[in-house]
Amino acid sequence: MLITGESGAGKTENTKKVIQYFALVAAAGTKKEDEGKKTMTLEDQIVSANPVLEAYGNAKTTRNNNSSRFGKFIRIHFGPTGKIAGADIEVYLLEKSRVIFQQPAERNYHMFYQLCSNAFPDYHKQCLIENDPSKYFYVAQGMLTIDGVDDADEMRLTDEAFDILGFTHDEKINLFKCTSAIMHF
Repeated sequence: MLITGESGAGKTENTKKVIQYFALVAAAGTKKEDEGKKTMTLEDQIVSANPVLEAYGNAKTTRNNNSSRFGKFIRIHFGPTGKIAGADIEVYLLEKSRVIFQQPAERNYHMFYQLCSNAFPDYHKQCLIENDPSKYFYVAQGMLTIDGVDDADEMRLTDEAFDILGFTHDEKINLFKCTSAIMHF
């Protein structure tokens, strides 16, 4: 399946829906061993890759509040029974210049604002950042907020997605520290 279109046409949202559909259909009939305990399935991990990709690869532009600033090629592999056997994502053409420059009506990548949110105050201490993105030149050149988007809620979703993907707490913190380091330039 190929999803293409102009900027703001809904490619990102449609891709999410297609992946969720494939994951739901592939998981149908799969019996969980313990209904009371949440177990992470391959389908959960495939769906959870999206919040991480969006946090680090999407930004507000003048045409779209959640514009993908990179290309991605997603392959979902199915086994002979129709169940998902694996997946891989190739990422290309990241708009690297956005990290250091944004137009006045745009924003940097979502992750910078999520880290500055009040979702996890302990992360601020560990990453040596404050909860005010206006203090950081690379993220304060454009808009600091997006109408209808709560960066704290988005950060909680991103953090949970990292957990589902199997990242340890230390791995997450190290990634967040590297991300925060960019803000100090």
